[in-house]
Amino acid sequence: MRTSTTPSARTPFATRLAALAAGAATTLALLAAGTAHAADPPLRDLGAAKGKVIGTAVTGSKLTGTYGDIAGSQFSSLTPGNAMKWGSVEPTQGSFDWTEADQIVAFAQAHNQQVRGHTLVWHNQNPNWLTNGNWTSAQLSTLLQNHISTEVGRYKGKIAAWDVVNEAFDEDGTYRPTLWYNSLGSGYIANAFTWAHAADPNAKLYINDYNVEGVNAKSNALYNLVKSLKQQGVPIDGVGLQAHLVLGQVPSTLQQNIQRFADLGVDVAITELDIRMALPADSAKLTQQAADFKSVVAACAAVTRCVNVTVWGFADSDSWVPGTFPGYGAATPYDDNYSPKPAYHGIAEALGGGSTTPPPTNGACTATYSVTSQWNTGFTGQVKISCAGASLSGWRASWTFGAGQQITQAWNADCTQSGATVTCANAPYNGTVPDGGSVTFGFNGSWNGSNPVPLVTLG
Repeated sequence: MRTSTTPSARTPFATRLAALAAGAATTLALLAAGTAHAADPPLRDLGAAKGKVIGTAVTGSKLTGTYGDIAGSQFSSLTPGNAMKWGSVEPTQGSFDWTEADQIVAFAQAHNQQVRGHTLVWHNQNPNWLTNGNWTSAQLSTLLQNHISTEVGRYKGKIAAWDVVNEAFDEDGTYRPTLWYNSLGSGYIANAFTWAHAADPNAKLYINDYNVEGVNAKSNALYNLVKSLKQQGVPIDGVGLQAHLVLGQVPSTLQQNIQRFADLGVDVAITELDIRMALPADSAKLTQQAADFKSVVAACAAVTRCVNVTVWGFADSDSWVPGTFPGYGAATPYDDNYSPKPAYHGIAEALGGGSTTPPPTNGACTATYSVTSQWNTGFTGQVKISCAGASLSGWRASWTFGAGQQITQAWNADCTQSGATVTCANAPYNGTVPDGGSVTFGFNGSWNGSNPVPLVTLG
């Protein structure tokens, strides 16, 4: 809904532009308190310049609106979070549901993105008919081969890489006792890669695990397995390091570990990156998180054969963390409202983008753009500025429209538009945003053809 307005907020747009000119000295003084940063190119473009694919896990049903705009514009690879797992695609034996998986693949193709298939062989999220069955070893092996051949074959030529085997090891480096290992022994791993390669010889095939980011017992076991598989001629192309990390605990041996796998002649990918913190988030934690994201991405950027960094969901509202680790969250590069956090800028800086240090005037304050209503050729939008661990004594929000939209009227802010770029400064009565507080301003505009949501920068 549109926020309530004061009488002065309803004055004609041209009159408000004149008022902005009269207050220009004040606005410039506010900007002088911090450093203005030009918007970086999208993460996918920064990654491409470094030879890296930058991805995110997604949910197919959410690939519309702001979520879809960010997923399509910022990332060069998509991983289905759940849509390609066995329990999703074959909930009943012989009865397949490819709806969400197909939706994600189609979205990726429309946005010139790769798809990372996840996952073919895992001990979790399997259908009940499989886990509760009384199978002989031969029957189970046939079921696994048929599943891999069916799924990989369906998407032949459409999937750049597959996480073939997921989480094969326990923390001490022994094989995890699973349906597969207990019945088929460790040989199920080599067989899975062989069957996947037969179904799509051009897809890159990975083994994927968590808590293997640094050099430890578990990553040593993974290293020895990959070395052995390579020596046997098994078609394994890469190692995935999930990187579900805790704030301030990026392993000091991460780059060394990436390099030693690369030296085996395989590619390496950071496949499920998030960095969780004890809630609530504050300015210090968000700053540390930005440094941690930067450290992880920089470690990958430093190794030629580290080819992909994928975040496990790009927004806190879409993260698995709060439901799995009570009291923890805020683990992704975007907040609940799809505004980029300092972590986003940490990733950008590691890829050669701008500074991770926000202007002193906006600290941990963020701006969220939304379209509140839309009709034939017009729309109403709003921007909400929120602060956590910081405050504002004056603000300016700017963004660039991507489809020719034009602002025609604004309230609760003084707005100008030059070409595609819009700049809005606080009104005389709402320049102060306290720690934990927020202000909202709105506007009407015109659009034609599409009305994508832009990212807003505070300065």
